[in-house]
Amino acid sequence: MQKTVIVIAGPTASGKTATAIRIAQLFQTSVISADSRQCYKEISIGTAKPSPEELAAVPHYFINSHSIREEVNAGMYEKLALQYCEEIFAQRDVAVMCGGTGLYIKAFAEGIDDMPEIPAAIRQSITDQYQEKGIAWLQAQLQQRDPQFFATAEIHNPARLMRALEVLEATGQSITAFRTATKRQRDFRIIKIGLHLPKEILHDNINRRVDMMVQAGLVAEVQSVLPYRNHNALRTVGYTEIFSYLDGDLPLEQAIEDIKVHTRQYAKRQLTWFRKDKEYQWFDAREGEEIVQWLQRRL
Repeated sequence: MQKTVIVIAGPTASGKTATAIRIAQLFQTSVISADSRQCYKEISIGTAKPSPEELAAVPHYFINSHSIREEVNAGMYEKLALQYCEEIFAQRDVAVMCGGTGLYIKAFAEGIDDMPEIPAAIRQSITDQYQEKGIAWLQAQLQQRDPQFFATAEIHNPARLMRALEVLEATGQSITAFRTATKRQRDFRIIKIGLHLPKEILHDNINRRVDMMVQAGLVAEVQSVLPYRNHNALRTVGYTEIFSYLDGDLPLEQAIEDIKVHTRQYAKRQLTWFRKDKEYQWFDAREGEEIVQWLQRRL
């Protein structure tokens, strides 16, 4: 059989992990995570990492593989994921990739352009100004100084906006100038499956997951990584809101409600991203048997 990677993607809390484990068990293979935060050992609760039982069910790559003291990006992920595939393919014909970080999956499937190095002083200056002035300042800066990027940007994603502004400050060029859109060819087949759920079920999953995170000790986890709060992985939903609580800017109840709202918004952005890629075959996440039968026909 041709070497094949089965990608399981979709919004947060849609059931990707359970589906990926079921498929990996079917083909007696391993799962490569495609989540930009679950690779960090120090943050497990706020990243909704697979449970110890799920991690024990099949071998996993790119879970707890790095320290929060390291910066991991899409370019690094492309190289790592290709190495993981090589290792899996030495023993198996199929590998499973599972996650919601669309840029990482795109980098793995198509390649990604090398981005310029950003001096630490520029990164710190932009981070400080964002913390002082908020996302509206980032949006205004890029709308005025890099309208080409801003026209297609995820304008509610501060990490992406800061990255674009860093490149602009460091090089004088738009981040779009470093994107050649040259699609690399892989020597294996990639089958992409997208999972979705009715909106009310997805939102209920998200709300319950956030409540479980808080009960599991999310606040203590965020406190433990306070020294690294400017790390890209921590400038994201679930961490920024608790940082605001710890800073005294929000009551805890409001921070929790904000996490739920922002996670629902993030799930919507994830769906928009994945639906742009017409290679995805979409299933309701509850259709486990239909997914398996469809895959067996394809393979």
